[in-house]
Amino acid sequence: MAYEYIRRFERLGMGMFVHFGLYSVLGKGEWYLVSNPHPDKEAYAALPAKFRVRADWAKGLARTAKRAGAKYITLTTRHHDGFSLYDTCGLNTFDAPHSAAGRDLVAEFVAACREEGLVPFFYHTLLDWHEQSYNSDFKAYIDYLCESLTLLCTRYGQVGGFWFDGMWDKPDADWQQDRVYALLRKYQPEAMIVNNTGLDALGETGHHEIDSVTFERGAPAAVKIKDKPIAGEMCQVLNDHWAYAKNDVNYKSVSTFINDLVDCRRYNCNYLLNTGLRGDGRVNPTDKCLLGEVGKWIRANKNFIYGAHGSGMACDGGFVLEDEKAWYIVVKDVAMSADPNVQRRLAEQKVRVDGRVAGKAYWLDSGEKALLQDGNLSVLPYDYGTSYSVRVVKVEKQ
Repeated sequence: MAYEYIRRFERLGMGMFVHFGLYSVLGKGEWYLVSNPHPDKEAYAALPAKFRVRADWAKGLARTAKRAGAKYITLTTRHHDGFSLYDTCGLNTFDAPHSAAGRDLVAEFVAACREEGLVPFFYHTLLDWHEQSYNSDFKAYIDYLCESLTLLCTRYGQVGGFWFDGMWDKPDADWQQDRVYALLRKYQPEAMIVNNTGLDALGETGHHEIDSVTFERGAPAAVKIKDKPIAGEMCQVLNDHWAYAKNDVNYKSVSTFINDLVDCRRYNCNYLLNTGLRGDGRVNPTDKCLLGEVGKWIRANKNFIYGAHGSGMACDGGFVLEDEKAWYIVVKDVAMSADPNVQRRLAEQKVRVDGRVAGKAYWLDSGEKALLQDGNLSVLPYDYGTSYSVRVVKVEKQ
């Protein structure tokens, strides 16, 4: 079936975004070279000698992603600083094999993903602060970019997709998109093509060959379908930085991530939740904890998010997802039941749903029967000792 690979992507539901590179050694974010008020460029140029990556970094990352409920991982194979985690095979020496790591880290990443049953995706920058031709000879730069992408297409087997970022840096330049995307289709015909529109053009499609729109740090919305199926993906950070920043403690709540996830599924979008690895490739402990809690909610709700999609049915007080066998009534901000000296009593929640949503109904997280009658759902609070924020009723289709 045409475009079935896009449908497969949508069924993945949730992925993990991973920012990892030389900047991880500094722990000051991936835009250190241009956003830091006083970047030490000489010190940055010397970072390859300090880029020592643990032998088990990729396996640890894949295990963390799987525990978080992710079905795929999108890794920064090359970010804006121009440093490649893969072997550039002579294109330059600004890559992981020529650093203290001394090896192809993308190969290790792909192997670890496959060992855990995860789909590897490749992020690749379009703008480049290191490659001189980016500013001096743009046609030559596109040649360099295409040679780089050919390596990624041909050396690591089938991958889930390519996630591009940075075209917004030169909006009037000739990026030769037809050429770039034709190269990907030649070697990886069923790989998703994503080109991030940045913060100012959320949900815009762009070139015909693009398979998914993006909602960076935004809110998902219905994707505008034109002449072919188009997926959607919302990427979000745990705190403020995409890459590891040791002084960033401005973390969002687990409840925020869960709400983002169900909102994404409401609009048939995937959720791409980011972590920035430390300089040696380890997942930051706080990140691992938060990601693990998201995975706990997914498992408690029987993994329904992967196959469920927006139903378009009217619902007052929540919204309805569905798959082939069931409807799922999603209710946010569900309170915890407790003694009034422990928890202030909140108004009882009521949900009104389309009357066609009828059948055997029960709460996914407990298996307890749900009180759904004539389209009216009585929302049960969580029992004391449990508080997942978002509750889901499964209604079996008859």
